[in-house]
Amino acid sequence: MAGGRAALFDLDGTLINSEPRSLAVWSRLLDAHNVPYDEATLHRFMGRRGPDVIAEDPNLFPGVSWDVLLSELQQISAAPDLPPVRPLPESAEFVRSLHGQGVPIALVTSAGPEWAHAALHMVGVAELFSGVITAADVRRGKPHPEGYLAGARMLGVDPARATVFEDTPAGVEAGLRAGMSVVAITTTHAPAVLQKADRIVDHLTEVDWDGIGPSGRAPE
Repeated sequence: MAGGRAALFDLDGTLINSEPRSLAVWSRLLDAHNVPYDEATLHRFMGRRGPDVIAEDPNLFPGVSWDVLLSELQQISAAPDLPPVRPLPESAEFVRSLHGQGVPIALVTSAGPEWAHAALHMVGVAELFSGVITAADVRRGKPHPEGYLAGARMLGVDPARATVFEDTPAGVEAGLRAGMSVVAITTTHAPAVLQKADRIVDHLTEVDWDGIGPSGRAPE
C-alpha cells in the first residue's frame, strides 16, 4: 500500500474546474431572491455544502427552505449559457501517477453523489478511486474534518499517513483538522488565501509525492 500512505482528493477546483460555473449558479440564485452580495459572499459557497453556508447566515434566504432552493438551483444549473466545466489535465495525470505507484486514493467532496461520480468519469479517473465520500455521507461538511476522517477509514490508513489535495480555505482547514498533510492547488484561490496548507502549487504535477511526509498532527 505504498508504505501505508494514501491520497484524498477534493473534486471541484482540484480535479475539475467547475467553480466558475458554480459561482454563476449561486449568483443567479441570489439575484432571483433580490439578495445583495459581493465576491466574498459567493466565495463562502466554494468547497462547502450549500445548506451549511445558508445555516450559518439565515439572512441570505429568509423563510425559504433548502428543498425549494435546491429545486431552483437545479433549474438554474440547466441554463445553456453557464460557464463550461473543464477537467484539469495535470490533476488527472497526477492521480494516474499515484495509482501507478500503488497509492490508495479516495474522493472527499462537498458535492452530491450524482455529480461526484459523473465528474470523475469526465476527468477519466473514476476507476482509479477506491472510495468516494460525498455531501450525503457526512453530517458535518467542510471545514469540519468528518469527511476526510471518513475517507481515511475507508482506505484503512492512519490520518497522519494521508495527504489531502484541496483548492479552498475550507477544504484546507478540513484536512488540517483531520491531522493530515495538505497540498493546496491555486485553481480558485490566490496562494495568500491558502497559506495554511503544507504546500501550495499551481498544478498537481508539481507535487513530489515522495517528498510529502507524515503530518505529525493529531486529528481533532
